[in-house]
Amino acid sequence: MSDSEPSKSPPDIARPQVRRRRDWLPSLVWLIPIVAALVGVALVARLVFDRGPQIEITFKSAEGLEAGKTAVKYKDVQIGTVQSIRLARDRSAVRVKVQLAKDADSFTATDTRYWVVRPRLDTSGISGLGTLLSGAYIGADAGTSEETTGDFTGLEVPPIVTRDSSGQQYLLRAANVGSLDVGSPVYFRRIKVGQVAAYQLDSDGGGVTLRIFINEPYDKFVGANTRFWHASGVDVALSAGGINVRTQSLASILLGGIAFQSPDNEMGPRASENTAYALASDETAAMKPIDGPSQTMLMHFNQSLRGLEPGAPVDFRGVVIGEVKSIGVEFDRSEREFRMPVLVQIYPDRLRRRAGNADSGLPESSTSLATQEERLRFLISKGLRAQLRNGNLLTGQLYVALDFFPKQPGNKVDVNVSPIELPTVKGSFEDLQSQVQEIATKINKIPFEELGKDMRVSLAALNKTLTGAEKLAASLNNDVSPEMAAALKDVRKTVNSANAVLQTDTPLQQDLRQTLQELTRAAGSMRVLTDYLERHPESLLRGKPDDKKK
Repeated sequence: MSDSEPSKSPPDIARPQVRRRRDWLPSLVWLIPIVAALVGVALVARLVFDRGPQIEITFKSAEGLEAGKTAVKYKDVQIGTVQSIRLARDRSAVRVKVQLAKDADSFTATDTRYWVVRPRLDTSGISGLGTLLSGAYIGADAGTSEETTGDFTGLEVPPIVTRDSSGQQYLLRAANVGSLDVGSPVYFRRIKVGQVAAYQLDSDGGGVTLRIFINEPYDKFVGANTRFWHASGVDVALSAGGINVRTQSLASILLGGIAFQSPDNEMGPRASENTAYALASDETAAMKPIDGPSQTMLMHFNQSLRGLEPGAPVDFRGVVIGEVKSIGVEFDRSEREFRMPVLVQIYPDRLRRRAGNADSGLPESSTSLATQEERLRFLISKGLRAQLRNGNLLTGQLYVALDFFPKQPGNKVDVNVSPIELPTVKGSFEDLQSQVQEIATKINKIPFEELGKDMRVSLAALNKTLTGAEKLAASLNNDVSPEMAAALKDVRKTVNSANAVLQTDTPLQQDLRQTLQELTRAAGSMRVLTDYLERHPESLLRGKPDDKKK
């Protein structure tokens, strides 16, 4: 194609249509952060929704606690976590903030209890050994109150009894706590059935109140008549009756304990929870029958009271009807001598209960006489006296014995004074001492020195006599012995001759035998003649009939 040729225009080419994207559609790149934001919001919402209440617990020390790690557990199930630990403003304790789970909102009740579980060694044994590996945690005991709070004071010692324990609690009143402590065992027939839950001093300071917990089903053995007593250590009683040793178990010896039982197995109606009982010092005091009204009496003794102590028994013919309350000394100006007053407390119902209203020498209280003073006057008129007796020769302890002494002179009793004075007699042991003293006095009066001198003179004379007898014996041995020997030889010869004569084969023996035979025949002839004369006595005058015929 040449340049002169006219150029031909290209055909029209269709141009593409360009469309602009819409600006409001998001890019797929932004989908990932949106999804992440939604997940975060959901997690936060769930966290907020599942989050439980927050509480603060006050402890004296934060030992074993760590923020963000230490758990709060109930029956080994985690119900919360320690969020933070801070010191109180007065620096006397630490404040622990705890975040509870949503389903643990019941643990905000005002009577909920919290404590730190760590290894402990106390009277109840060794606890918290599992925390040696896992670390300490906060234990909880759910409350039952409808009121809630966010501020709690933690316990320094784990509670012995939790609210989910089966059993009942009872109160014991005692003069002192003795060797008991929280966790000390409670025994029934030497079987551990409970423990001491708590104790506190009474508001007036006159005693202590202990709270014990009896496990189910042993709480059914606690009744209205049940008696409680200290079973701590070894109970050694040294009294007029001898030495008594009692104990419950090795644990009670080391840690102390309480025992209970009903007298004569009659517990009565079952006791309700929080029933109060008296805690006796020992089993004897606890099982003692309930005494009726008491009567205080005064006795004056004119002898030493060594061996008599407050608490010593007062008995009537072996039945203990009272005890000694106090002893003292006073000067009687009228008699110009010292007297020993002894104050005793008598329970007449003990004697009537033992006697069963039988004939015991005492009048019955309801029918015999009108008043107690008249009964006492009647008994004293019959010879009722008080006497000190030795209850134990080994220990030398004394007791007061009441008995009748009819030979004692009558005494008048002033029933208008209080306490009433009961006449006394000298004790048998005191009489024995007096007799021994009199014997010793008489022995002291014996002139032992003069008797000794006379004894020396008598012994000297006896020595001379023995010397003379020895000389006489020597003289007899020298002079008389030869003659006595000759006489013995003559006697021996005579005996030999007699033996020779008495032998069976000697002529004398033969002659003697023949003579005896002749005497025998003569005796036979005499017997025949005697018989004939008895039959024919006339023959003495007339002769024999045969002779006449001839």
